[in-house]
Amino acid sequence: MPSPGPTDRPPSVDILARSIADVGLPHPMLVDAARAAIAAGDPESARAFAIAASRRMLRPVINATGTILHTNLGRAPVAVHQDERYTNLELDLISGGRGSRMATAGDLIAKACGTEKAIIVNNCAAAILLVLSGLADGRDVVVSRSELVEIGGGFRIPEVMARSGANLIEVGTTNRTRVADYANAVDDPATDVGVVLQVHQSNYKIVGFTEAPTIAQLAGLDAPLVADIGSGLLDSRCPWLKGGPPGWLAEEPAARQTLAAGAGLVTFSGDKLFGGPQAGIIAGDAELVGRCAEHPLARALRPGDLVLSALQDTALAYLSEDGDAIPFWRMAALTVDHLRGRAEAYDAAGVGDVVDVRSTPGGGTLPGVEIDSVGIARIGDHRQALRSLDRPVIARVDDDTTYIDLRTVHPDDDGAVIEALHSLG
Repeated sequence: MPSPGPTDRPPSVDILARSIADVGLPHPMLVDAARAAIAAGDPESARAFAIAASRRMLRPVINATGTILHTNLGRAPVAVHQDERYTNLELDLISGGRGSRMATAGDLIAKACGTEKAIIVNNCAAAILLVLSGLADGRDVVVSRSELVEIGGGFRIPEVMARSGANLIEVGTTNRTRVADYANAVDDPATDVGVVLQVHQSNYKIVGFTEAPTIAQLAGLDAPLVADIGSGLLDSRCPWLKGGPPGWLAEEPAARQTLAAGAGLVTFSGDKLFGGPQAGIIAGDAELVGRCAEHPLARALRPGDLVLSALQDTALAYLSEDGDAIPFWRMAALTVDHLRGRAEAYDAAGVGDVVDVRSTPGGGTLPGVEIDSVGIARIGDHRQALRSLDRPVIARVDDDTTYIDLRTVHPDDDGAVIEALHSLG
């Protein structure tokens, strides 16, 4: 068999990488794309590999799905405006001594919750882990069988509890748990209960023949009550909304009211109904919060200054009762009439039919809740074409029709979405 000729040799990786430099990626990434193309036996595909690598990187997208807290799109949209300067993250500007990174944002959130103290960790799973580690390591934690939930990403409450060093005591049944079930476990001489834990079933519902004790009933037990309200509604009165609380929030537990009813601590997410960045918040009794803050895990789970800055801005908006400054609440509060007015520009551009649609809060909150909205409909599944644009538009499809829900589209992006729909032909 004759030996391969010069034309049979693979091309130079470096030359191939330099030939696609206009993609705009750093040279080492272009080299990876070149190598992948050569390994696939198709050097001409190097550009496609490079573009695919570019599109896997974080970039702004337009959420047209109608899911306000879209987990795949980062849940609550937040803006972080910080100059490339140092901050007084752990410096007390008054005394000149070392300060606490938790003090400002934590104290503001505590004030907004109407409670004594709050600290911040990376997410709500971390908050539960820290609370159980700080208050119940080597001790018992009482929880209803109906609340042994799986948190997003496959984290299950029993597994988080096991990692904390706490021992799980299950009480009640999957559909009915009474305060007496908790009391029997707390008062049992064979137990050493460090915490009674109530977990909000934020992403599902048990309906029908059900029973569960109130926070006030559980607060009367001889053990600290920790309520994981998960979704992060701050105050059921919603004083930051001019029209007061929307009807779809009617049964959602709120931090302020849960603490006022007697819970020692609440834990909740920062990027759900709270409307801030990804974070886990532990708020309530100062002594209990202090025990969590002193645990070695607190340092491992603490966030950086970008997250704390965004939380500070969000807390200040709540204290100012300025719901418009919190993107989640701004979108959630939009009226159908307002959305229909915006839809007129789409109708005039002839890019689709104006239709009534239903938005959802999303993010593992308020299961089954829908909010009246207005959208644009185009026959066919156009999701891939819309995702492939330089400014990706993320839409949803139902019955072979693509829908653009205007509730989750920022008004400043209406022109870009109209142009994107025009590009479909």
